[in-house]
Amino acid sequence: MQSESSEQVRSVVAAADTRGKHRISAELKRLEQETRFLEEELELLDKMEKASAACKELLSNVETRPDPLLPVTHGPTNPYWDRWFEGAQDASGCRCWIL
Repeated sequence: MQSESSEQVRSVVAAADTRGKHRISAELKRLEQETRFLEEELELLDKMEKASAACKELLSNVETRPDPLLPVTHGPTNPYWDRWFEGAQDASGCRCWIL
């Protein structure tokens, strides 16, 4: 009877051990794959040009071209529009109350 129970324990331990080995093996493969992916990404980053140079180029392209959605104006089209952005000329003339 005792030999049968010890055999059952051994079979359970062996089954648990193979699942543990498989789990460890799968985790190891996942880590190796992630390592390869990161190494490839680092190689691509090494081959890229500096970000500041690319930003300067993009900025110069954006600044030199006018926005197609905005009309081209030279100065204010209506000089009375400027009064909204200048502020009050004197405090007594301002009737706006900020609560």
